[in-house]
Amino acid sequence: MHTVVLTKGVPDFREGQVSFDEDGHLERGKTPTVMNPNDKHALRAAFQTRVRNGGHVSLMSMGPPGYQEVLQEGMRDVYADDLYLLSDREMGAADTWATAMTVATGIQNLETQPDLVFAGFKTADGETGHTGPQTAYCLDWPLVTHVVSLDIDEEAGLLRAKRLVDGDVSEIETVEAPMPCFVVADPEFEPTYRKASHRLEHKQLREETQERAENYEDLVTVWDHEDLNLDPDYIGLDGSPTIVAGVDPIPKAPSEREATVVDGDDSAAMEPILDELTPYAAGD
Repeated sequence: MHTVVLTKGVPDFREGQVSFDEDGHLERGKTPTVMNPNDKHALRAAFQTRVRNGGHVSLMSMGPPGYQEVLQEGMRDVYADDLYLLSDREMGAADTWATAMTVATGIQNLETQPDLVFAGFKTADGETGHTGPQTAYCLDWPLVTHVVSLDIDEEAGLLRAKRLVDGDVSEIETVEAPMPCFVVADPEFEPTYRKASHRLEHKQLREETQERAENYEDLVTVWDHEDLNLDPDYIGLDGSPTIVAGVDPIPKAPSEREATVVDGDDSAAMEPILDELTPYAAGD
């Protein structure tokens, strides 16, 4: 069993320092980056598969060299045997289609072809939800989206999954898909470990992956467009049919806030503050 998990770095909107150039493209070098929050659901689904079915797990991302830290962050959530970063300037400013073609080529370039590829629901920056399905299209694999639980029948070569119908939490359907296949995990996905052996394996792998993540650089393979034999005209900005018409600025938090400094030992000064806060402490 070979499993691949896709992850991506997104702007850390909490910092309020997201920068765009004059053409509306995100300036990632000037913007703090974190792992896409929705990718954590894909990581949990992949980790469940590793615990229950064993095998080899690869973690892959596309982005600038700094995304190696995103891979490290992802590795802390899922046991990974190796890490792959697709990175060079020719891949920069790609839309979802150019990204999907690049990532699909990276998957096909792996020494052992995967049985499953997991991706997150959508990214916190674009929020299109396109990259996963488009990558599955490039691979010509079955695609199962909005997955909330899954089981693998290795002998039959089947994925059995429960998925939300049109993203509706109240309606769930059960589906089967032949492997290899592509899975998009829904935010409602909850891993389950029914057997004691699974729970013990989960605990052991969690401990191992925390240690391995400290030395993640030893596990990273970086591929550029030449390594993947990709034509620059069909990837990155040149290969992206999407045109950004405009970008709404993200408001920054105020740099200064009004505050009153009170000495905790000054009972007279503390009295009006306590009077004001006591109703909230009581739940009023």
